Amino acid sequence: MHPNHGPMRRKQREITDTAEIAEILKKGQVMNLALADNNIPFTVPVFYAYDGVAVYFHSALAGTKIEIMKKNSLVCFSVSIDNGVVESDKACDFEAKHRTVIGLGNAVFVEDEAEKIKALDMIVALFTDKKFEYPLNSLKGTAVIRIDIESIKGKKHGI
Repeated sequence: MHPNHGPMRRKQREITDTAEIAEILKKGQVMNLALADNNIPFTVPVFYAYDGVAVYFHSALAGTKIEIMKKNSLVCFSVSIDNGVVESDKACDFEAKHRTVIGLGNAVFVEDEAEKIKALDMIVALFTDKKFEYPLNSLKGTAVIRIDIESIKGKKHGI
C-alpha cells in the first residue's frame, strides 16, 4: 500500500476482491482526478477507461491539469457507482450508498500512436458501439494520459 494511502477505518466496508474493484472501474464513466501543484490541490472530472491494468483519459494538449501533471505526475483518482442514499429516521443518520474505488498512481503522457488509439477506442466504447477513425491531426492534437496504478482500494456501503 502506498504510504499516503492509509488503511480503511471501517473494515466492514472495504472491498478486497480485486474482481469487484475491476468491475467498478469498468462500469464507471467519470473519474475524479486529483492533482497537486506544490501545495495547491486541483480536482477535475474526466471520462476514462480501464484496461485491467491502467486507467486512461484524454485531454486537450494544454490546460491546468496538463501543466500540473508535467510538473508532478503523482495523481489520485476516484470512481463511484451505484450511488444513492441510505435513508434513516434521524437526519444525522442518512448515509451515502455507493461502491467506490480510490487509486494512486503516476500519470504518463502516451506518445505511441497505437496505444493512443486503443485508449481512445476504449473511452468512446463507453458511450457508443460506433467505430471511429482518428485523423492524424486529431491524434496529434489530443493528449492521452495513462495512469500507472501504484495503489488501489475499494469501499462499499448500502449495497
